[in-house]
Amino acid sequence: MPGNLPSIADLLKRRKEAQTAQPAAAVETANVEVAEEPEGELIVDVPTEQKISGDVETQGMLTEKMGAIKLREKEEETARLAASIGVPYISLKGFPISPEAIVLLSEEQAAQMKAICFLSTGAELRLGAVDPTAQAIVDLAFDLGERHKTNAVIYAISEESFKQGLRLYSMLPKITQAVKGVQITEADLAKYQDQMKDVGAIANILNKANVTDVMAVIIAASVQLGSSDIHIEAEETGIVVRFRVDGMLQEIAKLEPAKWQKIINRIKLIASLKLNISDQAQDGRFTIFQKNKEIDVRTSTIPTAYGESVVMRLLNPDSISLAFEELGFRTLMLKKLNHEIEKPNGMIITTGPTGSGKTTTLYAILKRLNTKDVKIITLEDPIEYKVEGLNQSQIDTSKDYTFAKGLRSILRQDPDIVMVGEIRDIETAEIAIQASLTGHLMLSTIHTNDAAGAIPRFLSMGVKPYLLAPAMNAIMGQRLLRKLCPACKKEIVVDADTMKDVKALVEAIPENSGEVKPDLATAKFFGPVGCDKCNNAGYKGRIGAYELLVRDADLEKMITESSSITEYQMREVATRQGMVSMAQDGVLKAVDGVTSLEEVKRIVGFSR
Repeated sequence: MPGNLPSIADLLKRRKEAQTAQPAAAVETANVEVAEEPEGELIVDVPTEQKISGDVETQGMLTEKMGAIKLREKEEETARLAASIGVPYISLKGFPISPEAIVLLSEEQAAQMKAICFLSTGAELRLGAVDPTAQAIVDLAFDLGERHKTNAVIYAISEESFKQGLRLYSMLPKITQAVKGVQITEADLAKYQDQMKDVGAIANILNKANVTDVMAVIIAASVQLGSSDIHIEAEETGIVVRFRVDGMLQEIAKLEPAKWQKIINRIKLIASLKLNISDQAQDGRFTIFQKNKEIDVRTSTIPTAYGESVVMRLLNPDSISLAFEELGFRTLMLKKLNHEIEKPNGMIITTGPTGSGKTTTLYAILKRLNTKDVKIITLEDPIEYKVEGLNQSQIDTSKDYTFAKGLRSILRQDPDIVMVGEIRDIETAEIAIQASLTGHLMLSTIHTNDAAGAIPRFLSMGVKPYLLAPAMNAIMGQRLLRKLCPACKKEIVVDADTMKDVKALVEAIPENSGEVKPDLATAKFFGPVGCDKCNNAGYKGRIGAYELLVRDADLEKMITESSSITEYQMREVATRQGMVSMAQDGVLKAVDGVTSLEEVKRIVGFSR
């Protein structure tokens, strides 16, 4: 309040002086009673209906002063309450609440819960609540933190602060939450997809589209073709757009060089990259918003001779919606794997190069294990797919939150099942092994060519053999094979050299594997042709080629007694226990007409 307002003591003093100067009749008409107490103190009795008589200005100032005192008392009371329950306190009077913060809660939610989002910095989100200890408020803060991947802090605020915050909704009636991404409605998607009959049609649309529409068309086309990656590259004669479909790159269009700068700026803008940096690599992320799902897009740029190369990886949740049984496991192998993942503890490791489907397999296993009576925590780099029911954590090396440190923290969260995206070093390996030996089921990946290479890799890291042997439940090697398009595949005649390799693989299938060896004399093999349904590729979709090595007495003894084990020794043990190799699994799928021998040879090879 302004400093020139009179205090209550000043007002009472003025009233006393005025009464002394008036005759008795005047005092009576003023309807103010004056009595002399024994101590000689003057008492002024102001009736309820007339707080202070006199001029209107004085009365208004007094009312305002009393109101300010009451508000200050309420704020002090809220601050004391906050201190007593251990939460921070804030007064929102005059606090600059940004639209980006307040829209994190709808007006209906705010009014119902008496809460206001008053600050959002990206690293932290602050929520003011009249009742900060209410369970609904605690749950709300947790939900906001999870949805926006930030740290949500609850503050105590007074009723008056809440009312001031609530008034902002009416002052800014058209507030909408800003989102970084590309909004493609179902109508837009249908419009573009209806025009995309083939690759030629896509190229024609792209060359006619303006810069803003180019991104929408590219994304709509990639979703329709089931692309996992979009490559946009500046070359000497133009801009090449390519999609990776079923593991293979396909050229979709070639755009005019003059459009390049506007296209790259558009990509950088939506992916939150720096527009003025073109001579350094940059990484970003944005989201494609659709009616029933969101597709996260990881964006990477690197400088090249003719501009920048852009790769956008589409993390489509539909790609992990496969049932466990649809991944491509043969019946007997699936039965073995089911037995291993139902164990309460131990390690299950998947191996293979980048792009071999390891993450999809792990998510399929987690989906099978994800029930209400178990707690599953994942540690990923980065989180590729968000799955309901899982507690997913992402490492951040800039904040020293590594796989090893993250895994230590996870184990204090009382999990039943833990998935670590990759075991890269001895520290992470040792913690994972200790966890698997102390009652946790541990799932992870390691970069080796096949299942036989996993144990030698762990030992080369420095893992103790006597700990590794009892911890390892199963090791799975895998690759992804393109499936022949069922609409256009045709029977082929296999050349003599290829048939010789195929016979050697089939004959080498262990007798104790349980697999029935096919009669190659009557077997039919198919090859790709190409049609409209497969975009003239001859293939549509992918399926896994797997091998599964499980721990048995022989394997455990060999690991324990040997400080150094070769991959050759591991393959011998695997053959003795009846493991079907990836190459053999691929050939069996070719015999079934699912894929071609050409694809098996390209991806896996014909060696045992």
